[in-house]
Amino acid sequence: MPEGHTIHAAARDQMRDLGGAPVAVTSPQGRSADTAAELDGLVLRRIDAHGKHLLYRFAPATEGRVRKADQRTLHVHLGLFGKFFRQASPPRDPTGQKRLRMVGEAWTIDLSGATICELLPPPVEAKLLARLGPDPLRRDGDPALFLAALSRRKISIAEALMDQSVVAGIGNVYRAEALHAERMHPHRAANSLSEDEGLALWVRMQAQLKQGLGDGMIVTIPDAPRTSAARRRIPRAKGKCVYKRVRCYTCGGPVSSEPLAGRTLWWCPHDQPV
Repeated sequence: MPEGHTIHAAARDQMRDLGGAPVAVTSPQGRSADTAAELDGLVLRRIDAHGKHLLYRFAPATEGRVRKADQRTLHVHLGLFGKFFRQASPPRDPTGQKRLRMVGEAWTIDLSGATICELLPPPVEAKLLARLGPDPLRRDGDPALFLAALSRRKISIAEALMDQSVVAGIGNVYRAEALHAERMHPHRAANSLSEDEGLALWVRMQAQLKQGLGDGMIVTIPDAPRTSAARRRIPRAKGKCVYKRVRCYTCGGPVSSEPLAGRTLWWCPHDQPV
């Protein structure tokens, strides 16, 4: 499943490609035909990313103030299999199961495999945002809310970081890499962290997400080359310190792994002692 930096990159890039102009919206697959019909021809005003959720703000073309009743919000959650495909406009005929197609003057964005692709009424959006934790990549991401959520949870910190109501946008890779960078054992109780430890973990996740947003990929090894040519030579697992590694990058010791809540947890027993 894409992590927060990927979602924020999609919002940034698609707004650059489609924003500020009318967008032709269709559902080649037919599953989101009603949604596409409501959005077709509207102007894409803004795209908000919150954790792993994308909120596309559409409204009619007008020079005056847009009435709330005329605004539409498209909610997309990629889930495990969702993907975006970008091509120049006019686009080729769609192939495969393309759930939604957004065609702008210069670029076309296709969406397939998404878990959620639907219009979101304001009351439902409010409930969605209320159950999401703070997003470290957003300007309004509040670490105090993260610390408060940790203090209420007796579960392990590894489980807590995957709870989107605790912190939005963290997935399996950033969980492993942030905990390793902070030398924190993944089975430690979330509510046992001091305020300083919790804040340091927030700052670490924020820095790693920002780096991933800038790089276009997750590379948490501090001295790894980050030019485009060099990154292509780095095997995927080698860009991380413990995630999917046999040996820890920092100490060279064996990396431990185990299933936890349906995902695989990775950590270094030497660098992250009990």
